Amino acid sequence: MYIKFLPNEFVIRYKKGRKIAAGKGLSFRYFDKSTAVAVIPASGMDADFIFEETTRDFQNVTVQGQIAYRVTDYERIAELMNFSVDLKTKNYYDEPLKKISKRIINIVDVLIKNRIGEIELTKAIRVEPVIADDIRDELIKAEEVARMGIEITGFSILRIAANNETNRALEAKTREEILKESDDALYERRNASIEQERKIKENELSTEISVEEKKKQIRETEIATKRMVLEKENELKRIKINAETEQAKIETAAETERARMKTAAMAEREHMKIDAQIGIERKKKELADMKLENAKKDAEAEAYRVGKIMEAYNSLSPEVLIALATLNMEPEKMIAAAFEKLAVNSEKIGTLNITPDLLESLTAR
Repeated sequence: MYIKFLPNEFVIRYKKGRKIAAGKGLSFRYFDKSTAVAVIPASGMDADFIFEETTRDFQNVTVQGQIAYRVTDYERIAELMNFSVDLKTKNYYDEPLKKISKRIINIVDVLIKNRIGEIELTKAIRVEPVIADDIRDELIKAEEVARMGIEITGFSILRIAANNETNRALEAKTREEILKESDDALYERRNASIEQERKIKENELSTEISVEEKKKQIRETEIATKRMVLEKENELKRIKINAETEQAKIETAAETERARMKTAAMAEREHMKIDAQIGIERKKKELADMKLENAKKDAEAEAYRVGKIMEAYNSLSPEVLIALATLNMEPEKMIAAAFEKLAVNSEKIGTLNITPDLLESLTAR
């Protein structure tokens, strides 16, 4: 009879109890009375598992995962387990693949039990990848797996979950933490609002202080200016008195020498009058320049005061400005503004009742 195996099947052929051939995907003719065949899968295999374990804080958890492995030493595993097949149906006489999976799963169960038993419930749930990596490394190094001629190609923990009651308790705890964080955020926003109001008030006070300082500077400048004007006026008076005195002296000298130098005295007197007028006009010009400089300083101080006030208003929100605008508003104007807003949104108002007392009080005013 003739039989053929797949390329991913490692076949060991026995005849009268002696091995005569071994390899992947063999095909041969045989006599069924004296031939026996062991077939070991050469491709990778998977084994799923699910365990109930207990954490260090005595909480039950369900661990679900998968193991991937493949056979590397076919002859060794064929000696440990019965991989003989019926040559007519190619079915195993025994169930070696289930036994291999069972052995590996038992090893994994021991490793997971030891690992889960060392940590608390919350840590076990949160560090699934770390636990999987540790168990995979221990599984690869396990001597029992190596003795079977098997190589672990993959290991993963799909889920570590607590029972429903424990999950609800954890959810309640997490929910409380979230609510606490929400309350903390609300308190922070309120504190931030209070801090912002404090800054606004400080800015307003700073602006008022700056305005008062500028007013003080303006008053001091006005006083200094008036003092300078008085000094200049006194100086002009003194100059005028001196000029008049000199003029009187000149006139006296001219009268004394009128007979001798009448023409020269008159010319000299007129010349001195012109000089005196020039001096007076020069002092008047200096006084006018000083008044102009003082007026410029007053204008700059007023512009600085208005700028500071506008900067303070610009830092305020529209709602605060509206509130400030309505502080000193008369009641009649506030009621009129309210009626105006009602008229704008009249299509949204179902029923509006205005009492006669209100209308009477408004018409009476």
